[in-house]
Amino acid sequence: MKTNKIALSNLIFFIFLSIVGCSSNSGKLPTATTYISDTTSVNNYDYLIGPGDSLSIFVWRNPDISGSFIVRPDGKVTTSLVEDIEVSGKTPTNLAREIEEELGKFINNPRVTVSVGGFRGPLSEQVRVIGEATNPSAINYTEKMTLLDLMIQVGGLTEFAAGNNAKLVRMVDGKQKTFELQIDDLIKDGDIEENVDMLPGDIIIIPEAWF
Repeated sequence: MKTNKIALSNLIFFIFLSIVGCSSNSGKLPTATTYISDTTSVNNYDYLIGPGDSLSIFVWRNPDISGSFIVRPDGKVTTSLVEDIEVSGKTPTNLAREIEEELGKFINNPRVTVSVGGFRGPLSEQVRVIGEATNPSAINYTEKMTLLDLMIQVGGLTEFAAGNNAKLVRMVDGKQKTFELQIDDLIKDGDIEENVDMLPGDIIIIPEAWF
């Protein structure tokens, strides 16, 4: 009986080592895919359609194929004549021209207008604030958004925030770069020179202060 218990214990120990070994060899998950925004300056921003947006597609003189559509989580919509149109990441004008091209296979010289409601946009276009903000959030980018505008939307800093040690992570020329921010100086001291322009896809990281 004692021999059986020892054998069972050894077997359990061997299984445990096998599991640990498999876990240690499982490797690290690949880094999340980064998406480069078309907006590289506050002066060239165009809204891009994203999942959850409401689209109104109007085809002139063809009310039967006009209508309202919600962009699916996969970034597509289906119309009465064209199935699974990829719409996410496109401007309303560009999408209208593409739909015209597709509808041209069925009707003569179509004229299409696309308008957007809901305004969620692609996740890659949102500005994210993480760390010691009062309400860390992903915020939809709007034209000419600044750091001050963003901090107002997230409710400012917590009492434990090290605002002057905050970082801005941004894609520049296809590479991720980090910039220093002085949010304490901006919010608490009113130093407006510390206000900077935001761009789609920016990430603000606000660390906790060490007392």
